[in-house]
Amino acid sequence: MHNLSCYNPPSFILVGIPGLEKFHIWIGIPFCVIYVVAIVGNCILLYLISVEQSLHEPMFIFLSMLASTDLILSTATVPKLLSNLWFGFQEITFSGCLTQMFFLHFSFVVDSAILLAMAFDRYVAICLPLRYNTILTPQVIVKIIVSIVVRSFSVILPDVFLLKRLPFCKTRLIPHTYCEHIGVARLSSADISINIWYGFSVPLMTVISDVILIAVSYIFILRAVFLLSSQGARQKALSTCGSHVCVILMFYTPAFFSILAHRFGHSVPRNILILFANFYVAIPPALNPVVYGVKTKQIQDKILLFFSLGKTG
Repeated sequence: MHNLSCYNPPSFILVGIPGLEKFHIWIGIPFCVIYVVAIVGNCILLYLISVEQSLHEPMFIFLSMLASTDLILSTATVPKLLSNLWFGFQEITFSGCLTQMFFLHFSFVVDSAILLAMAFDRYVAICLPLRYNTILTPQVIVKIIVSIVVRSFSVILPDVFLLKRLPFCKTRLIPHTYCEHIGVARLSSADISINIWYGFSVPLMTVISDVILIAVSYIFILRAVFLLSSQGARQKALSTCGSHVCVILMFYTPAFFSILAHRFGHSVPRNILILFANFYVAIPPALNPVVYGVKTKQIQDKILLFFSLGKTG
């Protein structure tokens, strides 16, 4: 019975942010505000894209998928964080921990793949404008979306089974505010080398391949843009990529910084790493709809129309 409970523990304890316990209530306030902005912003974006016929284009379909994934990412982590910081609800069931871990990593890999799909969309729009509608047909869009979901699911699902095979007899205290694969695996007294190898290298290589392909897409895009004779045409072409580049930088820069800090930043205080990790899962979902609302004229116009109709109503 003891061994059985080790392999299927009833629950874990999410410690929160060690060393900052007396500031937990205050730390929760900005995260609550950021979460509300993320929910409202992404829901407005999804609503506008669904009801406006003019936004039923490949770029906006990918953007709606990005908004949906951002909702999953923030909802998988922030509510549990707030219940921990504000009400001291530190316990999470083993199945709840595995579910949170799956959706956290799944959202990250899906987001990366969507950014690649959006880079491909911009490449076709700028480098092959006359063939845009014949290349990015509705059937092709559906195939891209299905392949993104299937690839991400296939990459992350093994993490769940890699954790389920481990015994957790030593401790069930997770020194974090959410469950992530390697952090939970380190609680086990068993050999976790395969967890470290798979959990670190396979998703990372998947994301790195996306980054390389995005970079290649933008090399071709910049080459095509600088071959344009008109300065106005160049600016127009580059402006269509502005919001996408901002989102790419917001997504990948803190992600790689976080990975490097956990791997090599042994001198960085643990509570700083945990705070940074929480801001990383909370801020991009809140900023993405803001960036696209500010940078994309079609969405900007629809948002202004939406609020003006709301006021007159």
